[in-house]
Amino acid sequence: MFDELNHCESFCTVLYFFRKKSFIILSMNYGTIKKNDIANGLGVRVSLFVSGCRNHCKGCFNECTWDFSFGKPFTSEVEDEILKALEPAHISGLSVLGGEPFEEENQETLAPFLEKVRKTFPQKNIWCYTGYVLDRDLCEGGKKYTPFTARLLSAIDVLVDGPFIEAERDLTLNFRGSKNQRILDIKNYPSFSVIN
Repeated sequence: MFDELNHCESFCTVLYFFRKKSFIILSMNYGTIKKNDIANGLGVRVSLFVSGCRNHCKGCFNECTWDFSFGKPFTSEVEDEILKALEPAHISGLSVLGGEPFEEENQETLAPFLEKVRKTFPQKNIWCYTGYVLDRDLCEGGKKYTPFTARLLSAIDVLVDGPFIEAERDLTLNFRGSKNQRILDIKNYPSFSVIN
């Protein structure tokens, strides 16, 4: 049941749901969920496309998700839908892209959700795509480092980082759009290694 619709300081829509005499604050929208995706990581995956991105890369394949209000609210029911979609044995894991998962508003919602995915499905892997650079923007003191960043990174196995640069676009690359982007193994975050 909706109490009221407000806008937080970052202009992100926050919906208040009344449930069991308490409020659940949800602050992220998502554009779509693909339940049998083979383009955004190894194997057959469930892919969540979050809304909101301030990078605005020229030539972005998913420009509609730049808007933080695009799509639908990411609710507990949506979380349950993704967890259910991850159950089959043929699903290798979850991929999170967007939009931009590492926008401050999205980190707060994604960190506990990815921790839940990790706890529920320890045998599956989590890939995440970001236009920010891990060792510049997402490290302590970086422009996108928040109280949730380390938790979010610790729940991820593979991070594809770096902005899409149209001049470096290369269709022969696996799981990335431009040559500057890196595929990083961050299972042992804060240590990481470049896979490709």
